[in-house]
Amino acid sequence: MNAADSSIGDAAVVYHLRPHDTGARLVEVFCRVRAPDPQGQVFSLPTWTPGSYLIRDFARHVVTIEASSGGDAVALRKLDKTTWRAAPVSGEIVVRVEIYAADGSVRGACLDRSGAFCNGSSVFLRVHGRDQERCLVYLTPAEQPGTAHWRVATTLTRLTGAEWEYGAFEAADYEDLIDHPLLMGELDVAAFMAAGTPHAMVLAGRHGADLERLAGDLARCCTWQIEFFGCPAPMPRYLFLARLTGAGFGGLEHRASSALVCHRDDLPGPGLGVPGNDYRGLLGLASHEYFHTWHVRRIRPAELAAADLGREAYSRQLWIFEGITSYYDDLALLRSGVIGVDSYLELLGRTLTAVYRSAGRRRQTLEEASFDAWIKFYRPDENSPNAQVSYYSKGAMLALALDLEIRLRTDGRVSLDNVMRMLWKHYGGDGAPGLPEGAFEELAAEVSGLDLGDFFASGVRSTVDPPVGILLAQFGVRLNLRPGEGGADAGGTAGRHGTHPRPWLGMRTRAVAGRLRVTHVLDGGPAQQAGVMAEDEIVAMDGIRTDAETFDKQLGRLAPGCHVELHLFRRDELLAMAVTTQEPPRDTCFLTLDDQAAPAAIARRGAWLARPAG
Repeated sequence: MNAADSSIGDAAVVYHLRPHDTGARLVEVFCRVRAPDPQGQVFSLPTWTPGSYLIRDFARHVVTIEASSGGDAVALRKLDKTTWRAAPVSGEIVVRVEIYAADGSVRGACLDRSGAFCNGSSVFLRVHGRDQERCLVYLTPAEQPGTAHWRVATTLTRLTGAEWEYGAFEAADYEDLIDHPLLMGELDVAAFMAAGTPHAMVLAGRHGADLERLAGDLARCCTWQIEFFGCPAPMPRYLFLARLTGAGFGGLEHRASSALVCHRDDLPGPGLGVPGNDYRGLLGLASHEYFHTWHVRRIRPAELAAADLGREAYSRQLWIFEGITSYYDDLALLRSGVIGVDSYLELLGRTLTAVYRSAGRRRQTLEEASFDAWIKFYRPDENSPNAQVSYYSKGAMLALALDLEIRLRTDGRVSLDNVMRMLWKHYGGDGAPGLPEGAFEELAAEVSGLDLGDFFASGVRSTVDPPVGILLAQFGVRLNLRPGEGGADAGGTAGRHGTHPRPWLGMRTRAVAGRLRVTHVLDGGPAQQAGVMAEDEIVAMDGIRTDAETFDKQLGRLAPGCHVELHLFRRDELLAMAVTTQEPPRDTCFLTLDDQAAPAAIARRGAWLARPAG
């Protein structure tokens, strides 16, 4: 570390990060503390990252950790899986850490010869007792072949260097430090303005995207969201940090940026007309993470606002934050003009399909799903569809029902939009308190002037489905249910008309190296009744060999009520199971406009789907 460089301002803690070895995937981070604890300075890495509720134990990726003071080695004693205490020293102390960076998700650190990504929670040591103080960060380039043209994208406050260059940055405190991820590599930038605030999507990875189209669509969506909550935007600059891969999809929100992983084919190609499924999915992901700029990163559950990143922070309110965001992410695309009504209804139908296909919604409430995120949602297993419900999809269903309920009962004078703006006013500003449990329900009742006690008791604390079909009918929209048509059928459309019902076995499968593996066995289905289990490998149907390519075709030739014999391997044993196919459940949803509805219903529909933000 260069002592002269660290003289910029007066910071108690200074970090220095660089991609150290791209082949070995090692990121090097120095942490210098000018006035360490005289009893011995304590350092730690978080066990989880805000926005992703699973203990990830980032310290497990530490390869080397060593300390020095004045050039002399200082002993470090490990106190627990994620914490170290340095021996007392009279001067400043420097800790050097090498971190193995091979996590390709948005939650950790990843380094290879194509670039680097670092989520702050996974690389920056917390200095106990000094984590409320300003800190400096120096980012320096890798010194290896192929990295000469790498650039840097982050929303950390820059102190030196031009935009996209390495240099010195600052953070107000440790919480601020880990809320600005870093992206390095050969970057392409799609820059745009939204409500007077500079934005950009930064792309790392090969692609052939139409960046002008991408910037234009994002600009409309982001502008709508800023105006929805009220100008100006709560950040001076915003970046979507997108890594392009051949597989993977996901995002994680931050105060002034979001980290995205998507397939390069999700990007719009030249001459694209109406957004297709892949590009529409990317826009929905970006819209979702951007909405979190207000609703999660600033409006926060009280129990997470002051969370200890060394242990779980339980909340019964995740359905409010992820569910409502999942409702508005696609709605924002519609209201900003990025997609049309038919496209939006298809997306909404897919969300409802995800709920209707989840038998676990009969066993787990939204509050329970939120509270158990640490042990269930982020750790799904073969029984998850039978035992749990997503607070994303069912939370979005409840948000839809709440919006329509309020609109209907107030004759359109109030909507969920009004509730969200009031929520921002009371809980979204700098220094605002976290949202206490029960406060959202009280605020919704106050803003609407309605008694919503029964609505929330049923929707949040019971396993009853929200009455979205009845409500949608009052807005000139029909909710239709049909059987699914195979594993690729996500709902949202009418499907193939005139085909006979596809026989149902009550199980889900996937291809593993060309073999057909059972992944889930659904409660009450024929497969469960016959004794089929997850991880079984199906090798034959009625004496005819089958595999991942032929199984669907063989099944499609049958009708409900047929008796079939499945041969399968369970571990190394060959077993035969007699299964009787059933009528498929009508759990696949699609929505259609009812133009024969009453004029009042059609008027309500127009106000709901095209209502301006202001």
